[in-house]
Amino acid sequence: MPPVVIAGSGRLSRMTPEEFRTAGHRLIDWIADYRLSMEQRPVRPSIDPGQVKAAMASEPGEPSVDVEPLLAFMDSVVVPGSTMVQHPMHYGWFPSNAGLASVLGDIASSGLGSLGISWESGPALTEVEEVVTDWLRKLVGLSDRWSSTIHDTASTSCLVALILARERASGNSYADRGLAGLDEAPVVYCTDHSHSSVRKAALLAGYGSDNVRIVAHDRRDFSMDVADLRAAIEADAADGRRPAAVVATIGTTGTTAVDPLAEIVAVAAEDGLWVHVDAAMAGSVMILPDHRHLWAGVEDADSITWNPHKWLGTILDTSIFHIRNTEFLIQVMSTNPSYLQSGADGTVTQYRDWGIPLGRRFRALKILFHLSIDGVGALQARLRRDLDNARWLAEQIEAAPDWQVVAPVVLQTVCVVHHPRGADSAGADDDLDVLNRHTLAWVEAINRSGEAYLTPTMLDGRWVARVSIGVETTEREHVARLWGLMKNAVSAS
Repeated sequence: MPPVVIAGSGRLSRMTPEEFRTAGHRLIDWIADYRLSMEQRPVRPSIDPGQVKAAMASEPGEPSVDVEPLLAFMDSVVVPGSTMVQHPMHYGWFPSNAGLASVLGDIASSGLGSLGISWESGPALTEVEEVVTDWLRKLVGLSDRWSSTIHDTASTSCLVALILARERASGNSYADRGLAGLDEAPVVYCTDHSHSSVRKAALLAGYGSDNVRIVAHDRRDFSMDVADLRAAIEADAADGRRPAAVVATIGTTGTTAVDPLAEIVAVAAEDGLWVHVDAAMAGSVMILPDHRHLWAGVEDADSITWNPHKWLGTILDTSIFHIRNTEFLIQVMSTNPSYLQSGADGTVTQYRDWGIPLGRRFRALKILFHLSIDGVGALQARLRRDLDNARWLAEQIEAAPDWQVVAPVVLQTVCVVHHPRGADSAGADDDLDVLNRHTLAWVEAINRSGEAYLTPTMLDGRWVARVSIGVETTEREHVARLWGLMKNAVSAS
């Protein structure tokens, strides 16, 4: 493909509102057509590294108000170079929905162009966020002991939580010599099934890799072993370290395993450890009251994060961060240079003091539009549909010869292995390499076909296929189609 040059008319002025109106209507039509045509497209692009870059000119073309060349570029380069995570046959990673109702909120946010550096710079931005995040707090069943804000991702929320844990454990070390002045190194506890962002956050927060303690997990359901957590805390304390934080996961990425939160917070309370609850994907299911038992004990945690931009369906980047002690949060995170001070200080929420960045987008509009247009009832029904589809698929797999569901189906993810030498070979060590090659081969065959996409994960040394169900448009017929693809793929491998 020759490089795309987006030519124009030598325009020198900015786009006017009327020109924006014309171009915007055309863009909305393009987005709607794209969404309507998605199921006819391959889920994963057939593309080589560097192919998109090679299709672009080395410099921008002449400016023009005409968006048609840009839309042609989208059609010829961007769309063929994109993995269709909104496709009903996408089962990889986790649901990464971008409901069109929330897309409208995203457009409204960008169109307003609000500056969220203080209440004064964006009164509506601040107060809509306060109200909308409180709606979500109530929807997931949390008490009014919690306050909330929106971060970009759960990775940022985890970093904020571990910074707070570090400061509580060290007596606010940031105020003088920092961690260099501590005699006792603070320690973070998690399991191998915690998200990779936990270790990254611990490193960025200054704990050091030697002070990230991997707690054992149950071999059946992959949840945290609380007895091992207590033993690790006691051993570190005896060794001159300072246990600081536990990250408990509700719905791990690999298997949607659920750590026993009530037991974890009880153990943590014995030594004053901060408990951060990572419910990035699974938090959405808490809008179903009959599933809130999964995070029993959550009211005694210190911070929680969950992402409406995953299973719930709000477009990126909307990660909810709930915290009980806002006074301590503000103490650690506050910044108040003279150019930001105003007469409203002390009477309003200043979200710049609730996290790392100074500026913020009007993210709450994405949630506001999503909830207002689609409604909570429709979201609850869709989640129940996904849970039913996951259980149906697990039943088909368990009933089929030589197939095995290898982790409890807690939510919407099914972890599966096919045994090429028969189910009796499931535990044979000498068959592990054969089994792993077979699993990766049939998963890649499906992905390469473009008909569906799923991602493998490693569970205790064994590769397994993950089927993560949760795209807005995925119905039972699509899950049944995937099951047919899986059976065909193992026959051909």
